[in-house]
Amino acid sequence: MIEVLFVAALIVLGYVVGRYLERRHYRSIEQRERELIDLITTTSKHPIGEIPSDVRAELVNGACVISPDYFKQFVAGLRMLFGGNVRSYETLIDRARREAVLRLKESCPDANQIINLRIETSSITKGRKNQVGSVEVLTYATALFY
Repeated sequence: MIEVLFVAALIVLGYVVGRYLERRHYRSIEQRERELIDLITTTSKHPIGEIPSDVRAELVNGACVISPDYFKQFVAGLRMLFGGNVRSYETLIDRARREAVLRLKESCPDANQIINLRIETSSITKGRKNQVGSVEVLTYATALFY
C-alpha cells in the first residue's frame, strides 16, 4: 500500500511542479512577445512596404528543445490507448514553437523586418516504443536591416 501511495504522490508532485513551470514559461513567452511585437515578421518571401536600396539581408535562426515532464508522458500514454487529441503534447509543441520564434527575433534586435520565416519540428525519441523524449523546433528566416 505504501508503494501505491508513493507512486501517487510522485504523480501529483510531477503534475503540480510541471504545471507551475509550464505556466511560468508561458508568462515569460507572453512578456517577450509583447516586447517584440513591433518587429515585422512574415512567412512571405517579399518585404512588406517600401524598403530602401541600401538594405542588408542576414540569415538568422532560433532553436529550442523542450522535454515533457513525466506527468505529461503518463497522460499522453493513456490518451494514446483511447485515442483523441493529446493536449499535453499540444502545449509542449506550442511552447517550443513560440520560444524558437522569440529566440530568432532576439538574435537580431536591430532588424527592421524578418521575412521568409520557416519552422522545422522534430521529436527526439528515447527508450522503448520510441517515446517522445523532447521536441526540437528550429526557426530560420531572413532579417532585413535598413
